[in-house]
Amino acid sequence: MGFMTGKRALIVGVATERSIAWGIAQAMHREGAELAFTYANDKLRERVEPLARSLGAKIVLPLDVTVDTQIDECFGRLGSEWDGLDVLVHAVAYAPREALAGGFVESTSREAFRIAHDVSSYSLTALARAALPLMKGRAGALLTLSYLGAVRAIPSYNVMGLAKASLEANVRFLAADLGPQGIRVNGISAGPIKTLAAAGIAGFRKMLARVAEATPLRRNVTIENVGNAAAFLCSDLAAGITGEILYVDCGYSTVGMSFAPDAEG
Repeated sequence: MGFMTGKRALIVGVATERSIAWGIAQAMHREGAELAFTYANDKLRERVEPLARSLGAKIVLPLDVTVDTQIDECFGRLGSEWDGLDVLVHAVAYAPREALAGGFVESTSREAFRIAHDVSSYSLTALARAALPLMKGRAGALLTLSYLGAVRAIPSYNVMGLAKASLEANVRFLAADLGPQGIRVNGISAGPIKTLAAAGIAGFRKMLARVAEATPLRRNVTIENVGNAAAFLCSDLAAGITGEILYVDCGYSTVGMSFAPDAEG
């Protein structure tokens, strides 16, 4: 029996089998959770539905997190299938491609700023609000995904770094607000992983190579690593943890300086 047996989890943000959200879904399924999934558009539906079926999920719902009516409809339909919800995984982030290349000032328009914060941060609050009726009376857990760019300047991450900083503040405010209802809210700051979303960041391959060279574990993190940490945070094993951002990055965020392997002393 897995440590999430009896839990029902909604996974928002799976795009492909390389998605961090997919690694989370696999880990939760392995530990006994019953899953439901969402997809943002018809193109993603063709990818998500087969993945969902492979984990025995019977509920796959449309959800554009920027449209309030879709959020309401999604949770309304979920409530007609399930009598409650234990876990909500928010793995959604987006900024226009042109905002993720070049210098921060030249690339950051007012519209790019708005879009990045709406999709990547506000959506967590919107989903939390919609999930509350289904989590009432349950030891609920919300989880989102951040990145080191929320607290450090990362080349080409630009406005997404600001949106992730907003998201991390969102975690803390939600945790404080929902804690009295027994609902925990946490985030995972994962190291760089080659996902569909990451492909839009200029110089991402260089980033992967540099991080693998500099981390204490001398490798990049995997979706399996993140998935295992996520399953723990959303389970009763982590009942005393809320309002936290857990780094799952092979230790990269703890390193102040490193030298190339062939550097002379």
